[in-house]
Amino acid sequence: MGLFGKEPEKNPREQVREWRSKMRREQRTLDKQIRSIQGEEAKVKKSLKDAAKKGQKDVCQILAKEMVRSRKAVSKIHASKAQINSVMMSMQNQLATMRMAGAMQKSTEVMQSMNQLMKVPEIAAIMRELSKEMTKAGIIEEMVDDAFESALGDEDEEEEAEAEVDKILFEVTNGILGQTGPVSDQPLPAPAAAAATADAESDDEQDEMTARLEALRG
Repeated sequence: MGLFGKEPEKNPREQVREWRSKMRREQRTLDKQIRSIQGEEAKVKKSLKDAAKKGQKDVCQILAKEMVRSRKAVSKIHASKAQINSVMMSMQNQLATMRMAGAMQKSTEVMQSMNQLMKVPEIAAIMRELSKEMTKAGIIEEMVDDAFESALGDEDEEEEAEAEVDKILFEVTNGILGQTGPVSDQPLPAPAAAAATADAESDDEQDEMTARLEALRG
């Protein structure tokens, strides 16, 4: 604690090291989140396979959509990790700039990355805190959280999601569902029914072959 109860001004180098340390900690938080999501996805995938074996098409669709959401969540977290890396590299560059100019410089790249990172629920609080510190240090300008997200492209996203569902169904059910287009409205054949159909077709072929042989003998 400094004079009159005020915190002493931090050395810029110490400040940057502290920011980088906090960001590495947040990356570990995101890694933990990724492992958790992937663990849940593995359970959903197993349930989807079981549902496919039982011919439960509606259940398969629901579980496939759940897997799509999981994979999108992981993809977004990886993107957030990349942005954190970008900010950390910029911080390192700030140290080099400071040796030349004697002070940290404003960075549009850092500002854009921090603006996106503040929207990630798992790390939003710490990123808002760091943004305030960076604003005070003069690296970025004061930012206001975006209250509205653009609704453009929602239709395209829905179509893309349906395509992803189709791919997952094809992948997990070994081609029983999904294929290369929209999922068919026909119900899945039950395992026993499928086997019976195959046996019946085999018997028909055998009868036809026998009839041909008898006709040749006659």
